[in-house]
Amino acid sequence: MTATISSNAAPHRKNAAQRTERSASPYQQRTTQKDNPTQLLIKQAVDYLIQQLEAGKSETLTAYLSAMAQFHNYSFGNILAIARQRPTATRVAGIRAWNELGRFVKRGEKGIQILAPVTGYRRRKAEAEQDTTADTEAKPQPVLIGFRAVYVFDYSQTEGAELPELEHSITGEVGENRDRLIAFLNHQNIKLEFSESIAPALGVSYGGKIALLPGQSKAEEFTTLVHETAHELLHKAERRTITTATLRETEAEAVAFIVGQAVGLEMGTTSSDYIQLYHGNSSLLAESLEIIQRTASTILRALRMEDAVPVNEAIAEVA
Repeated sequence: MTATISSNAAPHRKNAAQRTERSASPYQQRTTQKDNPTQLLIKQAVDYLIQQLEAGKSETLTAYLSAMAQFHNYSFGNILAIARQRPTATRVAGIRAWNELGRFVKRGEKGIQILAPVTGYRRRKAEAEQDTTADTEAKPQPVLIGFRAVYVFDYSQTEGAELPELEHSITGEVGENRDRLIAFLNHQNIKLEFSESIAPALGVSYGGKIALLPGQSKAEEFTTLVHETAHELLHKAERRTITTATLRETEAEAVAFIVGQAVGLEMGTTSSDYIQLYHGNSSLLAESLEIIQRTASTILRALRMEDAVPVNEAIAEVA
């Protein structure tokens, strides 16, 4: 996929002043079914977050972003549910999974409720009425028929055998992640160049091309590159026209925070920086958090060389 931005659009510049404009969010027109458990889970988590923000507790928003770094393979709703119920969670699993690892839930610990998919075999009415001469031996495909509440527990809620460190723990070093991110950009037909002329900005996203300021430390260069990659994936076409420059910069910085923390870098951004995601608009906050999580997850899958969803599907606009 080649990221494109209209020719009259100004490039994104990290650490450079941005002009802001008023905009509306398509998320405001998004309807939510009351009987949809995943949307209810998201709504509960976002409502709680808003209560915390309005009480001046901006660190709760950072905890949500940290959960996205720690649990990027979980669904958006379950990530928010974990962050809301146990902001300090690092590794979660069900009782059986912990027992198989030689660890056991401590007495009196309360589980973290998330949703697990329920699959089954459901024949559509039209299929049931088909001619009986059809291939009756073909096995029906499993389909999602609903969700059920399950409980997981954080590592700190268990005791027993010590667990080995995760293989991708890096502890402050960029490692091979820089090369993998550049390979990801090449695969997306996004060019990368280094230029002194973009100063004082550390990086600039032009839409199909990223420029970085030479001379940055490895960690700073990597997080700048993630920031600009986020712009390339997030802020094009319709979404660029309906969001403010301040919001776009905050979203890209949030993605850089999640990815940097996930690979073990020390991210020094303060909680208050992310308050820009919320200015009394709960719909826009929910949309931003969801698209931030999808973008960070896509980049992390590329860094960890996991099977990833195509970018145009993973970073689809919220409908």
